[in-house]
Amino acid sequence: MRKLKKFAALSLVGMLAASAFVGCGKKTTNNSGSSEGSGDVAGLTDGGKVLNIYVWNDEFINRMVDHYPGYVKVDDLHGKIGDVDVVFTQVANQDNAYQDNLDNTFNANGENQKNAKSADEKVDIFLAEIDYITKYVNSPWSAPISEYGVTDADLAKQYEYTKQAATDSNGVLKGVSWQACSAAMIYRSDIAEKVFGSSEPDKVQEQVKDWDTFAKAADTLKAAGYQAMASANDSFRVFSNNVTTKWVDDEGVLNIDANIEKWAKLSKEMVDKGQCKTFDLWSNEWNDGMKTSSNVFAYFGPAWLINFCMHASEDGYAAKDGLWKITEGPQSFFWGGTWILGAAGGDNKTLVKDIILKMTTDDAVMEGITRKDSDFVNNTAVNDKLAADANYKNAILGGQNPTQLFVNGLTKIDLSNITAYDQGCNEKFQAAMKDWFDGNYKSYEEALADFHKKIGDKYSDITIK
Repeated sequence: MRKLKKFAALSLVGMLAASAFVGCGKKTTNNSGSSEGSGDVAGLTDGGKVLNIYVWNDEFINRMVDHYPGYVKVDDLHGKIGDVDVVFTQVANQDNAYQDNLDNTFNANGENQKNAKSADEKVDIFLAEIDYITKYVNSPWSAPISEYGVTDADLAKQYEYTKQAATDSNGVLKGVSWQACSAAMIYRSDIAEKVFGSSEPDKVQEQVKDWDTFAKAADTLKAAGYQAMASANDSFRVFSNNVTTKWVDDEGVLNIDANIEKWAKLSKEMVDKGQCKTFDLWSNEWNDGMKTSSNVFAYFGPAWLINFCMHASEDGYAAKDGLWKITEGPQSFFWGGTWILGAAGGDNKTLVKDIILKMTTDDAVMEGITRKDSDFVNNTAVNDKLAADANYKNAILGGQNPTQLFVNGLTKIDLSNITAYDQGCNEKFQAAMKDWFDGNYKSYEEALADFHKKIGDKYSDITIK
């Protein structure tokens, strides 16, 4: 995921990683660790004295603080588990900064980190998201989960697509996730009542059931004084995660999927009609669309966007007022996901195993994450329980229980077209199209030529035809 307010990310392992980081609102955490499960850390700290974890935002840090039994927070990037120091190195995800930092670190440390300056500087855990997890699971820098003693039986309740995403080309599982990321359309219930006469999800779904219908709804909303979305970029992932071809094919040739082109041309029409703006995601202007006073009707995203990005604890935001609801929208899709990977050559294997098991397989921890953080967890039993729980309600969504909607969306996730180039291609395509939307290019073809140049500059191994 790509979230958090701008701030300088400081590595506490002797390297300054100062980088402006753009994203969603920061969560509040406690200092005492989780009460879920046992806090006994005896026998877990028999490895190195420093557990180094590389992240791009504070989401996993907050999950550890709030839910890992025995974790004691020292400061925002430092904690303790028993007598082990837990040190987080946080670097921005945007423009490949996080990946570049990881790659430089692993290259400097050498194969199996044998060239690390000291054992305390070895990377133990690093996180990866869907846009580049293929790169890291197929690298020598990630260790098989089996090396930690984690078995198939341990992961039996996890959704298969989350395992598929973290499995290398030889069929070896190298990462696990606490979350699943099917996604949907998040809409303002008060605006729906005024414009469509009902805020009920099934009634709103009829107004947005496919892209042609959505375009008509956008016209209706505009006539009533509302924007369909905050930004054209809000719908990008709906299209990009429903492609039928890869950004870069198996021969290394750049490809523009028909669904990606459809997004660009529909977005241009909507921008020209004043039905949305062209703000970058995570920008201040984009965030302003979530305020109660805003005229923005909908956003698109998974559970982490609802919880982590919609300012649920801040006055003046629709989330705090419980004004959002959720429905499938024009297309089912998925977006994001964060995987925990053990770093080859790390020296805290027993502790890493326990973190993997506690944070991705423990039912009590999984349920705690959902109830406290409104995340959608990677656990079939917990989600079945919550979907059937009439008392489980999401306050941001006005008391709606979104669990079954997210469960249903998982059946439509297709990972067959993900590549190691996805982050760069997604970012560069959106940037080039924004210039077209804003009138800096006269045509889609001009914007496409700019995209081709940007990709050629970024990836020397891609063929552009």
